[in-house]
Amino acid sequence: MKLLYIHAHFDDYEFTAAGTFEMWKRKLGDDLRARVIVCTDGQAGHQFRTRAETGRVRLQEQLASARLGGYEFEFLRLPNGQVPREACVGVTPDLLAALWKAIRDFEPDYLFCPPLPTDPRAGVHVDHLTVANAVRQVAYMINVPHAFTPEYPAAETVSRPCKVPVILTVYDGYMFGANAYDLAVDVEPAFPQIVDMSWCHQSQICEWLPWVGRHQMEAPRSLADWTATLRQRFARKNRELGIAAPNAVELFTVTAWGEIPKPAQLENDFPGLLTEACRLDELRSRLERWRGAV
Repeated sequence: MKLLYIHAHFDDYEFTAAGTFEMWKRKLGDDLRARVIVCTDGQAGHQFRTRAETGRVRLQEQLASARLGGYEFEFLRLPNGQVPREACVGVTPDLLAALWKAIRDFEPDYLFCPPLPTDPRAGVHVDHLTVANAVRQVAYMINVPHAFTPEYPAAETVSRPCKVPVILTVYDGYMFGANAYDLAVDVEPAFPQIVDMSWCHQSQICEWLPWVGRHQMEAPRSLADWTATLRQRFARKNRELGIAAPNAVELFTVTAWGEIPKPAQLENDFPGLLTEACRLDELRSRLERWRGAV
């Protein structure tokens, strides 16, 4: 089993899918391979560090999290080798080409990425929106071998099929009131791991997030403070989406961007599904309708 997580920033993974990946790892052990790809340089989000220092610090924090979480980490690099600039990334042929190559090189079974809002009143983070749009736009091209050979030259007369993953979107805290989901994963057993991995991002949770004022949080002074704050964040998300469970829950929506799975595949593969919170009947109906149209 191969899982690929593609998002905009350092720490997006820890706040949306780290618990599910950890639950998967506990279920499959060495039969799981997980990779996280960050699509921006991480240099913009700070109030007193320079851009260069912010990028260096955020990278070291992400690498520390990767060591704890046991996942592979890499930057998304454009065909010229550069990492897209935070807050300025756009859906360009180079971005699509880079995503195409990254996905084809790894050939994941499941790909996780940001969601697209369906409500024009929803708040968004521009980088999240760009990455979501780009994954959606490039999805069909994953198994098109010549789509970006001008950017990544290859032998065009010898091609092989490439696995197209099931593509799911994650919860997005910026989309106040416009989040939806199909699958709810009970990650309570992995909550201490999520705490430790997210605590690696000190420049984010202790410096930037309290200052920028979008997340109603004070700067945590200790790991115990952060544990309480993260617990409150999970509880607030559950309230927003009407989930009665007191546990830490991560949420995912199944798209038709990539491979359309059978309902039984998802129910068998995903660890820790909180069945009373999952919208399985609606999901089964939708997937059967999509699969019938293929």
